[in-house]
Amino acid sequence: MHPRLLTIPSFDILGFTVPSFTLHTYGVLLAIAFLAGLYVASRHAKRAGLDASRITDMAVWVLIAGLLGAKVLLVFLDWRYFSRSPQDILTIFQSGGVFYGGLIGGLLVAWWYVKRYKLPGWSTADVLAPGVVLGQAIGRLGCFAAGCCWGKPADVPWAVVFTDVYAARQVGTPLDSPLHPSQLYESVAAFLIFLFLLWLAPRKRFDGQVVLAYVALYSAVRFGLEFLRGDPDRGTWFYGALSTSQVIALFLLLGMAILLPRLARQGREGATASDQPAG
Repeated sequence: MHPRLLTIPSFDILGFTVPSFTLHTYGVLLAIAFLAGLYVASRHAKRAGLDASRITDMAVWVLIAGLLGAKVLLVFLDWRYFSRSPQDILTIFQSGGVFYGGLIGGLLVAWWYVKRYKLPGWSTADVLAPGVVLGQAIGRLGCFAAGCCWGKPADVPWAVVFTDVYAARQVGTPLDSPLHPSQLYESVAAFLIFLFLLWLAPRKRFDGQVVLAYVALYSAVRFGLEFLRGDPDRGTWFYGALSTSQVIALFLLLGMAILLPRLARQGREGATASDQPAG
């Protein structure tokens, strides 16, 4: 765990004091995640015959909305802490927020952008999905480096022990205790989903299949991984049996169970109609 890549202490020059500067590992990996996701989305947009520049612009706005949405949900779930330390709300490049808050924020902006510029909705979502999940895979490595989103105490050979006092001070990481590397679990799962979406994209049978597969697979993975998360204030539902992320995952899985058959049926009907000879 290395939450800081570089720290430059404050110094005086020509009678002025230059403040100290810290380059956080999470912020660097977040930037890499965005660039990688943007590259993948641009490539898929070209293959799908969409305007790559328009998709790139959309991705920038979706990223901003995602960052804000993740922080908003984090503040909502941990209001007691942030009401006492409001300055920590701005620590976007030190640690992350709640992913589902980012997903909701990103989806709302994406919906607005699609309507504003009259883009094909499901096709655009299919183009963005692989890049988003690749960004997640890289972003969770940033969480691991920052020490946030840690796992429960573990007695397994691959348990991790955090020792960085700075991380403990910034995000409350438990030190000197073997924990499940929940950040790495999710990073690996997201990368496997990314590979599956790359395989599925050229083989999809209807528009929307790729993005719905992403949401369904990630929701199932997140629901299971929540049982291994050890960071507090995750929200409690049904007498503490489920976290807020698990409840959202269940709603998303229910939505996918409704949407997937419907879009598949529409895709089959559209293909049948296109096969009919002109009259």
